This record gives sequence, C-alpha cells and structure tokens, in this order.
Amino acid sequence: MAPLASLSNLKRPDLFQQKGFIAESWVDSVSGSTFNVVNPATLETIATLPEMNATDTAKAVTAAHEAFKSYKKTSARQRARWLRQWHALCMEHLEDLALILTLENGKPLAEAKGEVMYAASFLDWFAAEAERTHGEVVPTANLGQRIMTIKESIGVAACLVPWNFPIAMITRKVGAALAAGCTTVWKPAGETPLSALAQALLAQEAGFPKGTVNVVTTLNNVAEVGEALCKSKLVRKLSFTGSTRVGKILVEQSSANLTKLSLELGGNSPFIVFDDAKVETAVDACMLAKFRGSGQTCVTANRIFVQEGIYDRFTSALVERVEKLQVGNGTDSDVAIGPLAHERAVEKALAHIKDATSRGASILLGGEPSKPNNLPGYFLQPTVLSGMSMESLTTTEEVFAPVVALFPFKTEEEVVEKANDCDVGLGSFIVTESISRMWRVAENLEVGMVGVNLGMLSACESPFGGVKESGYGREGGRHGIDEYLTVKSILINVSS
Repeated sequence: MAPLASLSNLKRPDLFQQKGFIAESWVDSVSGSTFNVVNPATLETIATLPEMNATDTAKAVTAAHEAFKSYKKTSARQRARWLRQWHALCMEHLEDLALILTLENGKPLAEAKGEVMYAASFLDWFAAEAERTHGEVVPTANLGQRIMTIKESIGVAACLVPWNFPIAMITRKVGAALAAGCTTVWKPAGETPLSALAQALLAQEAGFPKGTVNVVTTLNNVAEVGEALCKSKLVRKLSFTGSTRVGKILVEQSSANLTKLSLELGGNSPFIVFDDAKVETAVDACMLAKFRGSGQTCVTANRIFVQEGIYDRFTSALVERVEKLQVGNGTDSDVAIGPLAHERAVEKALAHIKDATSRGASILLGGEPSKPNNLPGYFLQPTVLSGMSMESLTTTEEVFAPVVALFPFKTEEEVVEKANDCDVGLGSFIVTESISRMWRVAENLEVGMVGVNLGMLSACESPFGGVKESGYGREGGRHGIDEYLTVKSILINVSS
C-alpha cells in the first residue's frame, strides 16, 4: 500500500490557493468571513477560504463586464491560442491538479487524473471551436436584398459548478464561454473550491486578460451569491450543474432579466441489460457507470434493469466484481471507492437501502457504513440490492452512492415504460447484441444521452445534457459554444 499523499507533495505549491480571484487579484471576502474545506476521507481541514457574499459577487461581475468590452473584440484565433496554452498547462501539472482534487473531493487519484485529462480536453476542443463560430448567407425571396448572419458573444457568463467534477465542469463551461468571447464569473462548490482556484491561476498564466476569469468562493452564502448572479443585469448567461430543485430556483430568479440559461440538472439513469447481452460486457459497463466517483455522478446507473433470462448470471458476476472493490482514502493507490461528499450522503444511501429491504429487496453485499483503516470519513460499503420493487425510493430519487439496485424485467416494452416513468431524463445505458433493439430502445428512451454497450456518456466532442426536469441546453460538442453566442441578422438593400 503506497503512503498517503498530502499538499506537501505538490510539485508546484502555488497551485494551492486560499483566496478568491477577482480582476486578476487574489482577494479576501469583503466581510472578512471564512469557511473551511475538509478532506471527506480524514475530516481534516485542508484549507480556509473567503466566505464571499453578494457584495463580492457584484465586484466579480463588474470586473467581468469591464473586461468584456475589450475581450469580445479579440480574434477567435487569439482566444484559441490562450485555450491551447491553458490545456498544455493542465497536462504539465496533471499530478498536482489530481492531488488537489483528491484531497478536497475524495475520489481515487487514478480517477482524479482521468478527470484532469478529461477537463483539459474541453480546452483543446473549444480552442478549435472558437474559429468555427461563423455565420451564414441566407437565400432571400426579395431579390433586392441580401441577408447574412453573424454570431456574437452574449456577454458576462456566470458558471456554477458542482462538487463531484469540480475541474471538468469548470472547463466544460468556461472553455466554451471564453472561446465564444465571453468573460466569466465562476462559483465553485464550497466543498471543492481548490480545483477551480488552481484552474484560475493556470488560465491567468495562459494569457487570458484581466477580468476574463473571476472566482467567487462560498460555502454558507451559496443562495445569496446565486441570487446575486441571477439578478444582475450585467450577467447575460448563466450555466448551472446541480439539482433540479436548485435549477428551478435559478430559473425563477433569472426571469426578471430573461437571462439565457443552461441547466444540467438531476438524473435517474436507467441501465438496461437484455437477455442477448454478453455478461462480461454488461458487468464491465455497469461497474464503470455505477462506481465511477463512488456512485456520485449525474449519470450514474441508478436503476439497473436486468431481463429475467440473464438476471442470475449477471447478478452473480457483478457481485463477484464488486466484492473486490477496496474502500479507503483516495490517495491510497489500491483504493477504488473513496468517501462520499458528506455525512448526509451516507445517511441518504442508508435510507434508500432500508426502504428497498422494507419492500422486499435482498442485500447481496454491503449495506453498512464503512471505516477503512479506522478513517473517520464518509464511507459506505459497496452495496448490491437484488429484487428491487418499482415502489422503492430509488425509482424516483438518485442514490448518489455506491449502491447497485437491481430490477428484474420481462419484456422490452415493459422496461422502456419503466425507464421512462420518471420526471427527469439525463442519461441512460443499454446493453444488447441486437442492432435493431438498440435503435428501438435508444429512440424510445426519454433522455438526452444513451450509452450502448459501455458505461460512459461523455466526451468533449459529444453534446451533454438532458430533457424533462433534467434541464435544457447542451455542453460540449459543437453545440456547447452556441450557448454563449447570439445570432445577429444583417439585411442589405442591393437594389439599384
């Protein structure tokens, strides 16, 4: 077992920042208030940051607004160069960024390194997209006119990111915004602000001008800061990743200004295994879809539907794989499952398990809190529940923990109906060897994304987002940059 790493292992200590970032300056909060960032594995305080409020937020927005006046006039090629330089810096400091991420979030180092590379890929992708934001010439019915369109930067963009992917969610939003010529205000999660601050430092080093990047840190004033961003007339775009409940609040608060929104909200991903699936393929996909991030991803496999003909074989093989997962501190090289984000997450998972068993489900593995190596953090044993009822809490609510909930089903029609019986529609997974079934089910699922015979749903070149109460707008892909642009039509009289 490798020795535990700490902040003292950083090769570049200045990546660890404990202040907010406004107008190219590292700043304290106006009030002088602070909050602590805690390692969820050890419960040790690893940083103390400014507890910012609406006044600090207004300063950040003003800085971004002033910077926008000149930044929007920079060439797409110049913005692309800065993004590529930022990408190069991320890759150069991959190990340090991953360590900071693991210490504040808890995910294993190997996963953290994967997130850093994933995050950097968005910078590279949007560097290329920056120069593809061209308009078009529109054929006219009036032969005495010509019509063309151009795309323009929308303005100051507020980017609100969650704690589960604190680096990737920053670059996926901010990479697109900066490529489009927008300036930005970041509001990282209070549990995981250190990753965002490290990225702000690298963005500055990459060459982005003063005021284009601003970071507001808060843990206890989240509602106040969010409202200030929504109600500011200087913020013309807001992108949020988080719960449906909070997303609806942001919609209401932004309505007075008709601020353009991108919302990636709650999910309840069905993972469907058909009789004709290869068991090994199905289990591999399920392990990745369920246990990445300790089950705390927005597209984690929440409801795992397995057709009766393969149910026992799949269940047996899955339990065998899950039994081998080691729980512990993410800095330990042997660990596959890190801590959950906070104590409430453990309590929620245990409530789901209790509810499931009260409705007839069986615990095949786990089901209890865990204290690996006597660590005091928020750990839960990887759990497998069999014979889930459609009346269980898990059918309507994300577990957001390493808990596998297995639902048997008989027919394709039945499982599609069950999968769609949900208010949200973010991601989904299908495992089948039938091409025709793949097309039928993929088209009939009410979701924004479908994974077939794999357990991943995201890549920088693929649009990410959902339908129904999972929100609207897309991040990544060629669609991602359009969220930060407006289309202007120019009509020209060419008649003599």
